[in-house]
Amino acid sequence: MSEDVNTGSGSNVGELVRSITWKQGTLIVLGIPILILPSIFDVSGILWSFSIVLWTFSVIQAFFQNIAFGELATTFPDTVGLPGAVNKIMTTKKTSKYNLKKFIAAFGAWGYWFAWTPAPAVFSIMITDYLVSYFDIFASMNYTLLSLTVGAIAIGGFFFINLRGLSGSSRAGLILAFSSIIPIVVILGATFFTGDFSIGNIQNGWLPPSWEWSSIDIVMLFGCFGLAQWSSCAWEGCVIYGSEYKEPGSDIPKALFACGIICLVLYFFMSFSVFGTLGVDGVEEGGYATLVPIAVLVFGDFGSAIAVIFLLVAMLLIIQTGFLGGSRSMYALAKAGQMPKFFTKLNKNGTPVYTLVLAFLINMALIFVGNPIPIISASGMAYCIGISVTLAAYYISKTNPKFKELKRGWYAPRGWKWIALVMIGYQMFLLLPCLFYWNYTIYGVSSTMLGIIIIMIYVPIWLIVQYYEGKSSEDGEPIQEATE
Repeated sequence: MSEDVNTGSGSNVGELVRSITWKQGTLIVLGIPILILPSIFDVSGILWSFSIVLWTFSVIQAFFQNIAFGELATTFPDTVGLPGAVNKIMTTKKTSKYNLKKFIAAFGAWGYWFAWTPAPAVFSIMITDYLVSYFDIFASMNYTLLSLTVGAIAIGGFFFINLRGLSGSSRAGLILAFSSIIPIVVILGATFFTGDFSIGNIQNGWLPPSWEWSSIDIVMLFGCFGLAQWSSCAWEGCVIYGSEYKEPGSDIPKALFACGIICLVLYFFMSFSVFGTLGVDGVEEGGYATLVPIAVLVFGDFGSAIAVIFLLVAMLLIIQTGFLGGSRSMYALAKAGQMPKFFTKLNKNGTPVYTLVLAFLINMALIFVGNPIPIISASGMAYCIGISVTLAAYYISKTNPKFKELKRGWYAPRGWKWIALVMIGYQMFLLLPCLFYWNYTIYGVSSTMLGIIIIMIYVPIWLIVQYYEGKSSEDGEPIQEATE
């Protein structure tokens, strides 16, 4: 192997602390299935009960992507998750400041960063909706002020928890998971024994009567897939902590498959039980609070209050997941010299302090949007870009001779590079434009422009950073390409 090849091992060890196992990594992202609860309502008006197929296949899609990501992360175990690995592959030691490949790597990392970062703001707004709707004491309060208060308490609380390192975050994840996911599964599962579930609700509302599988229908279908993957594919988040696993070669694939199986079961189970219990009309009437009418059916009026409490706890769990994912992605950008170096500052517990501060401030600002849907749509478009660039880096790592002899902690099945190539086309030429059209059709120009602005604002940021920062950081000193 060429002496120019650097896997990222050795010199970088001892920065982010290797403090978690695959079980802890799984616990940190265990809140991912909760994302389906508000999103069921987002797509039900278009696909009706066919949404069950959407959610199930969307999780299966994630396996095709995340298997590639697992190998990529174990090949570069000392980089910061997927953005760090992408930078290693797509730039070189001799890369100029304004090199196109360097920008593509950074732009993909930016998209991946924004895919994770807004989750705390989205669920702070949703927590406010529940408080205003179901507790009279909050109904007369100023909505924006209440949202900011909720965000300050929830996001600020996790800020201090995360300062203690990932081990503390996993303990918080365990507590929140048992306090929310298990009761939610119990509520949904009880419908099969109380007689409230009926397969006829699904069969009678399979697709809208106007559905003709026309070109517009198909575009809207894949737009829904683009929106759905923001939650159903997000269990690759456990790879973000690649440089913090004790044994990345074994911990990363174990965490990935554990998260994937959990999501596959829960996404099918939740969507199946919700549509089978409420039917299409019930889902539309329940809005984002689809669990509340189910709890009322199972436990009576008192169940409504119980469901709200469980949902609030579940939303706290996903706030932590998004908060950690966004902060680690920004740390990877800074380590690669693609954002200011002060974002690489670590405290004594190996936590990137300033990235947490940035995530807190951005989410507090996004709360002023007041509606979670434009934020989710923008984040979904950014996610398509981030995933595509990462898959492209994996393909390069499997086809460029310079990477042939790199030691890999875990291998995807043979020929997976071609699956990665297909998924790139699927993301960029199908999901992204269809999600763009879906967003414009459903929510109009303002929501679509918000997504474009947030994604494209990184272009001037990157140019400014390159002008002032110049050289890449140590972790950003990448592998030379074979063509040099």
